[in-house]
Amino acid sequence: MSLIDISSALLFIAFIAYLVATLFFGGAIKGAKQDASDSNKNWGKIAITITIIGFIANLGYFITRWIYAGHAPVSNMFEFTTAFGMFVVGAFILIFFIYRVPALGLFALPIAILIIAYASMFPKEVSPLIPALKSYWLTVHVITAAIGESILAISAVAGLIYLMKTVDTTKRTKSSIWLEVVMYAAVLVLGFVIVSSTFKIMGYKADFTYVDKNGAQQEITYNTPALFGMHKYELKSPDKMEPLAEMPAIVNAKKLTTVVWSIITGTILYGLIRLIVRKPISRMVQPLTKRANSQLLDEIGYRSVLIGFPVFTLGALIFAMIWAQEAWSRFWGWDPKEVWALITWLFYAAFLHLRLSKGWQGEKSAWLAVIGFVIIMFNLVAVNLIIAGLHSYAG
Repeated sequence: MSLIDISSALLFIAFIAYLVATLFFGGAIKGAKQDASDSNKNWGKIAITITIIGFIANLGYFITRWIYAGHAPVSNMFEFTTAFGMFVVGAFILIFFIYRVPALGLFALPIAILIIAYASMFPKEVSPLIPALKSYWLTVHVITAAIGESILAISAVAGLIYLMKTVDTTKRTKSSIWLEVVMYAAVLVLGFVIVSSTFKIMGYKADFTYVDKNGAQQEITYNTPALFGMHKYELKSPDKMEPLAEMPAIVNAKKLTTVVWSIITGTILYGLIRLIVRKPISRMVQPLTKRANSQLLDEIGYRSVLIGFPVFTLGALIFAMIWAQEAWSRFWGWDPKEVWALITWLFYAAFLHLRLSKGWQGEKSAWLAVIGFVIIMFNLVAVNLIIAGLHSYAG
């Protein structure tokens, strides 16, 4: 077995471990609800042990792929997203040993699982680095930014649990509606996994030529039926679907197609779930949060931002600008990824300002934490996949 095969196997072990640990965290919460026996109360210990085993396997994947590739495995969407999922689990483990809240595991691990599942839909091949990435700043900038984002993700997990516990989902209010929107967004990620897996199993391929934003002719292969065509496209596979519309050169129409297919599939899946359970998903999940300590969750959310924000600032802005100066001879260039990194930074700066000077605690703080993570995921998904820029190699 080659090193890359070992790496893939370790990632799979981590994925399964996180799934199993989620079930045990569910058992720990159920045991707490029923004031159960010591055997049930031990489920939490088993859950965190399995989580740690999974994290070690995940770390093993990261190290072995690094050795095989000869560079930090964060140079494309598959590598960065799997690393992000691993760091989310690592941040959760750290927070769990400080606060001992099983509900965090029940929500944090599924988020990591979805992130890793999302990563698995991208090409997994190890490719040589393009010239722009051949720098030690790749490791420093990207890993630091990802660690910062993963800690901020834990603040969103704590905020989501807080909202699940405190928002009355039996009444149609702004809070209950937006909480359901968050659940809908999670189902859309499942839609992406289903769409990508289905067409991958079918072996769907459609070849196109197009003209990029620099006026050069390029080739591209779609792995889902083309809803949108690249700029000045020409279909080279006559038996495949013609795009419904042509996109300007700034938009990656292939990835936009995947996003739209995911929205369609996720919406259908969401509708089916609602038909089966006959109630909002948030109301179905809410009983799992009843035993959580609201004050403690509020503290976890706030402290996670206090830790994650400076780490994100260091990695996503300071280190990024130093590397940009080295690679492109300018600190700032209003590239889409740079703009969204700045938007993310400004949002969390506003979060801390409102928390410290305006007294925004409890539900307001929880909503800000959740919205912050939505901004991070928008940067990861929409900006990376749809908008063409200097960071487009990350796709």
